This record gives sequence, structure tokens and C-alpha cells, in this order.
Amino acid sequence: MPLDPQVKQYLDRMQATGRPAAGTISAEEMRKSRRAEGIMLVDDREISGPGGPIPLRVYTPPGSTPLPILVYFHGGGFVTGDLDITDMTCRILSRWAGCIVVSVNYRHAPEHRFPAAVEDSYAATVWAAENASTLGGDPNRIGVGGASAGGNLAAAVTLMARDNGNPRLVYQYLVYPVTDLTIDTPSKRENGTGYGLTTAQMTWYNDQYVPNEADRANPLASPLQATDLSGLPPTLVITAEYDPLRDEGEMYAQRLQEAGVPTQLKRYDGMIHGFMGRALEFDQAKIAFMESANALKSAFALGE
Repeated sequence: MPLDPQVKQYLDRMQATGRPAAGTISAEEMRKSRRAEGIMLVDDREISGPGGPIPLRVYTPPGSTPLPILVYFHGGGFVTGDLDITDMTCRILSRWAGCIVVSVNYRHAPEHRFPAAVEDSYAATVWAAENASTLGGDPNRIGVGGASAGGNLAAAVTLMARDNGNPRLVYQYLVYPVTDLTIDTPSKRENGTGYGLTTAQMTWYNDQYVPNEADRANPLASPLQATDLSGLPPTLVITAEYDPLRDEGEMYAQRLQEAGVPTQLKRYDGMIHGFMGRALEFDQAKIAFMESANALKSAFALGE
């Protein structure tokens, strides 16, 4: 059959733009060319970490550089998850918030127990800050974020960055985060079965990640256990009504507010844990992404 007319039109447009071929110009010139075409750049790479290579995926939206950077950590109970499972989320945030997203595939339990995931996440954040200019990013506008276990890691990295004085972070974006491995809450009892994520699953994940119960009170495993939350960057905490993790996320937001940290808490009623990963199915997920992107844009604009 003949070439599809829409494909023919696309090829004609590509030829008319005179886009340079790979190998005829430098890598950076090629990146600028692709950005000018309005095409998101997605680049898989590895960096050296404290326990070996750390896989990253860097998303660069079209637009003039330097751009703000969001370092993002996937969920999965510290055991599962990878760069692919959070690919859609990172593409949406990069495009809608107009920022570079550095997605981090940290080491997983049980092969690598606490604090391996935290160490990798912090190392990747430091790398993003140190290499911001090379990425086309702004080293003065760097935030961290993540969902579920990734939200836990984002919160832990923010504590480490404050205590170490490096890197300077301007925002943390916590989506239904794990904030305390030591406590029982009403939402865990009310929503522990029948809503996707179960109490039994959470117990198993915790056992894989931090089998030594004494370590679970460490603020890098349970940020809610930190005695001092002052001096942290502005924060958005997202929770879901029917999520076992709802209460600890909201408790963390309240603690941040009490410590003087500008904090926005947004609960999505009727939603369950992981709802933002269902943006093709749930209208509330689309709304959450729009509100997240607006919050990120506002925070990054203040850092300019």
C-alpha cells in the first residue's frame, strides 16, 4: 500500500526544516536543534554512586536554557520500580512544569537494604547540582520529588542536603509519601485492605528495606521522626483519601508547617494510593498533575 498521507506530510515537514543529521554536528548542537523543534529529549545514562553505577533518565523539554531541575525518585516500596514505571510521570512533569527531570533508579531492597536507596538518591541529587550547566539546567533552581517510597527518599534527601549544606534545594514535591515506618495510623487501619495498597504489603516492604526495627526510627528512613524540620525548602504534599499512607503524609505536612516551612497540603478525595499513575483513567489524576506542574513552576520562578 502507498505511504500513509499523514506520514508523507510528516516526512515532508522534516525535510523542509533541514534538520542536521546525527554525526554532522556536535552532541550539544544536536540537543539545541532538537529543543528548537519542540521535541523532548530523553537521555539514559549512568553515574558513579556509593555502591556502584546509578542508572538515570534525563528528560529535557523544549525551551530556552538554563531550565530548573527536578530530581525524581520512583515508588515501589523500596523493592520494585524502575525508570520505565515512572516514565509517564516524568514526561508529564517535565513538559507541563517546563523543567528538566532527572529520574533516579536507586538500589533496591532486599539485596541493598537501608540506607542504600537514600545514599544513591542523595548522590544523584548532588550529581545533578554539580552537572546542572552541562544538562542545560540552572544549579540555583533544583528541587526533589517522588511518589510513595520515592516521596520518602525525596524527604530524606532534603534533610541530608540541609544538614550537609549541599546542594541547595528550592523545593520538595512529596506524592503520597512514606514518612514513618514506626507508627500505626487510622488511615492504615481504615484503608489497609480493599484499596490497592494493603497493610500486609507495607509490612513486607518495610521488612525488606529496614529489617532492623531499631533503624526504622532513623529520620532518613522515617522523616517524620526528625526532631527538627526547620530550614527545609517549600513543599507540596499530595495525599489520597483512601490511601493507608494518607495520615502520615498529612502529619508530615503539619510538622513542616509548624517548623515554619512554607507547605501546601493537597488531599484528593475519593482517590487511592498510586492514583496519579492512572492519568489516562482518573480525571483527578490529570488535575493533580496540572496542580503539581503549577506549583513547581511557581517555586522555580521564585528561585530565578
